Amino acid sequence: MIDYETYDGIGLRELVAKKEVHPKELVSAAVARIEALNPSLNAVVHKMYEKAMADAERIDPELPFAGVPFLLKDNTQAIEGGKLTHGSKLFRNYRAKQDSEYVKRLRRAGVLFLGQTNVPEFSLMGITEPKLYGPTRNPWNTDYTPGGSSGGSAAAVASGMVPIAGANDGGGSIRIPAAYCGLFGLKPTKGRTPVGPDYGRVWQGASVEHVLTKTVRDSALMLDLLKGPEKGGAFFVQDDPDSYLSQLEKPLPKNLKVAFSVKSPIGAKVHPECASAVEKAAAYLEKMGFIVEEKEAPVDGNKIASSYLMLYLGEVASTLKAAEGALGKKVKAGDVEPATWLLGMLGNVTSAAEFALV
Repeated sequence: MIDYETYDGIGLRELVAKKEVHPKELVSAAVARIEALNPSLNAVVHKMYEKAMADAERIDPELPFAGVPFLLKDNTQAIEGGKLTHGSKLFRNYRAKQDSEYVKRLRRAGVLFLGQTNVPEFSLMGITEPKLYGPTRNPWNTDYTPGGSSGGSAAAVASGMVPIAGANDGGGSIRIPAAYCGLFGLKPTKGRTPVGPDYGRVWQGASVEHVLTKTVRDSALMLDLLKGPEKGGAFFVQDDPDSYLSQLEKPLPKNLKVAFSVKSPIGAKVHPECASAVEKAAAYLEKMGFIVEEKEAPVDGNKIASSYLMLYLGEVASTLKAAEGALGKKVKAGDVEPATWLLGMLGNVTSAAEFALV
């Protein structure tokens, strides 16, 4: 058998296309790795092994990610009839009523769903430590967090359970775990990827669906396969004519300018190691031929922070209100974690005018 964990998604698909491996072998390799590592990492909270193995029997080998093992994030990435708990005991018995559009497009790409990954309650935090399932650990050092909210997916990819896993980002939920786990994590432009059919947009368009990957090429091809408008008229942005994957074959344009800053936009103290990491990245870009300039962003950081906080509070209150409709019962303080309840209370005392103003 191949060294499964050393391949990215495109690499595994190429092996399937050349008939060097069967998709069932990939599922078996992924399952073995999950079962070996998950007890210490707690990345996967729902398992779908039997369905994945059955799907592997009939997968079309010509599909762009044919037979590639994949893990979904346990929030908006719904499979009809499957669990969708959002990391909350409030939804511990909830089953999704339909596939999300994100899942439908991934199925058409040929991936095999092996399960769902851990998230903080309602994906609200930058760490992945829900009371319902317990904390996810960073595979590079299990004393540390993989970040959040896509922390379960990040731990799964970084440890080699799967080469690609579902993620989404409303305030760093792809980018934070990518940084913590040494992965590639792109947050696409809002409206680029689907969030329906249950939503037209999530968090006023701030939350965007995509993936966490080991390689840039996997992320680029996934974006090619996920992008585009949804049936039903959900908000989307007009797409670029060329594929994202094709851009990797083109030489860098001349005289591209990159600005960077090591100062906090809200006047906070920046840790020297963080500043050093940014400066190293800037030096690397300059070495590659970019025109690099240190320059502060012309924005009011405190106003942006206040605006985001207002959005955050209002959306948590809205989430709890929507849960009452979905579950058919009144949500009480004991149904959710204390931090979630507090955020919802603060959102409920925010006026519509205040919310719209920011």
